Amino acid sequence: MGSRPSLFAPDVERYLLVDEGEQIVDEVVKHPVCMLFPTLIAVVGIAMMVTSFLLGSWWYLMVVVGLVLSFIGLWNFHVQSMDRFVITNMRVFRVHGIVERHIATMPLSRILDIAVLQPFWGMMLNYGHFTFESAAESQGLREITYVADPNRRDLTIQKVIQRAGVRAVAEAQDLDDGS
Repeated sequence: MGSRPSLFAPDVERYLLVDEGEQIVDEVVKHPVCMLFPTLIAVVGIAMMVTSFLLGSWWYLMVVVGLVLSFIGLWNFHVQSMDRFVITNMRVFRVHGIVERHIATMPLSRILDIAVLQPFWGMMLNYGHFTFESAAESQGLREITYVADPNRRDLTIQKVIQRAGVRAVAEAQDLDDGS
């Protein structure tokens, strides 16, 4: 009954703990700004192939270089489009990869701090980068880059943590440990 991994969609639903009542609160797709460079490379490659007839006897070299550039641009575009960051009512996780699928997860109870960096262009175009601090020394989910509308997404994570009661339980445990 399990579905097979797709090469064209990240299919985040297959990683949910449905029997435990896990539900997606937000699925974050990379901000379109990270698609600009791969698109530019692909367009240059296509332009090289289209104009290759102007070079006379060297046209085939231009076609090969154009094909390679187009492939690299389209591949990188596809890699970016297959990267998902998911906020659920129980955890946050990231699914990415095409040939190899990588999944990194962090339960809400392990999130100690979230730092949001918005570089200059991020402020202008409304994207940012998340850094998660957790109770674990090494973690698989540390940085999430090119998050669209990072302030709203940060508030969403904070609300989910509050609704889950994770902070209240952790604070009560800290108080018990301190006395």
